[in-house]
Amino acid sequence: MQSYQRKRRKRVADINVVPYIDVMLVLLIIFMATAPVITQGVKVDLPQAEAELLPDDSETPLVTSVDAEGRYFLDVGETRDEAVDLLALAEMVQQKLATNPKAPVVVQGDANVRYDAVIQLMATLKAAGVPSVGLMTQPEQ
Repeated sequence: MQSYQRKRRKRVADINVVPYIDVMLVLLIIFMATAPVITQGVKVDLPQAEAELLPDDSETPLVTSVDAEGRYFLDVGETRDEAVDLLALAEMVQQKLATNPKAPVVVQGDANVRYDAVIQLMATLKAAGVPSVGLMTQPEQ
């Protein structure tokens, strides 16, 4: 009788990546669907506790203000400029930050000002290249 010898096959050490590709495509679709929803808004770093004073060794802050009528001002130290529009305010802040880039920028809003006026100011400051904006508050009595 003639005996047949079986050929031994080499073992394949490949990983089946098809399930991983399926999972990645599902995640891609989820991220594509949710990305437009979460990218809207203005980033504001709000304090986690009571407001703190600026350190004594910090630079003189650039205080951008909005009064109750919605007029915009730029206060630098002891000087207060006249009311300006948003584009002029952005240019003035850019000029001040060009000479002193470490100066903190804060927003001071009147208690009766419309929320939209403060948001427009913060969006304009962001477009002008201000890295972060603080909110100025009045201490409780």
